[in-house]
Amino acid sequence: MIQTKRIYDALSENDGKRILVDRLWARGIKKEDAKIDLWLKEITPSNELRKWYHEDIENRWDEFQQRYKAELQSVQSQLAELKQLTNDETVTLLTAAKNEGHNHVTVLIDVLATLK
Repeated sequence: MIQTKRIYDALSENDGKRILVDRLWARGIKKEDAKIDLWLKEITPSNELRKWYHEDIENRWDEFQQRYKAELQSVQSQLAELKQLTNDETVTLLTAAKNEGHNHVTVLIDVLATLK
């Protein structure tokens, strides 16, 4: 099972394995306080894609999704590992993203859903 939440949200006993899926560490959060089990930087958007998207979030969402999915093609083994974890236990994907509907985590979950 996959859940998502902001890294700034309170810890919960229902979180299961807590996996950070941001390339950069969240501001204002101490690493020892975050209780992260795994940090998967390699399955996050490249710095170039992230910066491009943040220049115009409203108008670039559709193209961002396509570009990010293309980038994910090069990290199939990491995606398979993450998919296996979600099959075995509850996983909470953590991000600092403010926009809960239009961020890379929603795209990542869509891609994971297509994996067998």
